[in-house]
Amino acid sequence: MKLFVPGRICIFGEHTDWAGGYRRINGKLEIGNALITGTNQGLYAEIKPHPSKLVFKTTLTDQVFETPMNRESLLEEAHKGGIFSYVAGVAYQVLTHYRVHGLEINNYKTDLPVRKGLSSSAATCVLVARAFNRLYDLKMTIRGEMEFAYLGEITTPSRCGRMDQGCAYGDRPIIMSFDGDRIDVKEVAVGSDFHFVIVDLCAGKDTCEILNKLNKCYPFAENDLQRNVQEYLGKISSSITNRAVTAIEHGDSKALGKLMTESQAAFDKACIPACPSQLTSPVLHKLLSWPTIQPYILGGKGVGSQGDGTAQLIVKDEKTQNKVID
Repeated sequence: MKLFVPGRICIFGEHTDWAGGYRRINGKLEIGNALITGTNQGLYAEIKPHPSKLVFKTTLTDQVFETPMNRESLLEEAHKGGIFSYVAGVAYQVLTHYRVHGLEINNYKTDLPVRKGLSSSAATCVLVARAFNRLYDLKMTIRGEMEFAYLGEITTPSRCGRMDQGCAYGDRPIIMSFDGDRIDVKEVAVGSDFHFVIVDLCAGKDTCEILNKLNKCYPFAENDLQRNVQEYLGKISSSITNRAVTAIEHGDSKALGKLMTESQAAFDKACIPACPSQLTSPVLHKLLSWPTIQPYILGGKGVGSQGDGTAQLIVKDEKTQNKVID
């Protein structure tokens, strides 16, 4: 059969998934809330069962990954890192919990930009979990596929949060809440069309460095810098995200744009001091203040872990969208 798994864009609430996870240690922290949606770009694949091996072909590399479908081989490959480690990591988790044979995946098309904060790695993990689920009739729900995708990714050297696997819900906006190890997911009703411009900043960022520095502010704050990060990723971010849900339900693009600008300013104030080497992000801020696009945009902010990776802008309509892209 054929499968498509999209990437995802975090509209509001970046970093709140892992921050909310610290509530299992420090119950005084706020519950994390993130508003995400799937994109119209992603991974296309043909899948079929294999009697004894895990085989993965992808347009992203000339190599064909192939390994015996046993836990020892899969775990060894998962620990190596790289795109094939995600495939092996998910297969290892599925094989640990279900009686399955092998799998062959031909990822014949990928139009999702990789390493741009759009969850290309999580989409790969969801693709593998969904392939096992559909071919072997494992009767997983979408939440189940998300869980195995997450477990598979953290089997690798990657240390993602639980937000990324929200791409499993497809091109529907959802709000995710993170309370320790518990996740709640609710679909958001959209009041009208919203027009975004997603911009590759063609620069660079070190996501591991960002996560390393911000995680040092948890689970207990020891100074004002750490308290400011916790306050933003908790109370402030949740307030903005909840207001954004209301704006989407009411079809209010202007309100959503103002919230993006508010969110970026609050993030900068609280989080840049914690990781100035990556979060000062001169290219992102140059774009957001670029004079020629100001008449056309309603607001904008960074994407994912922030930094100089990807930016999102919201505009009034399709005509304005094209002007901004030009």
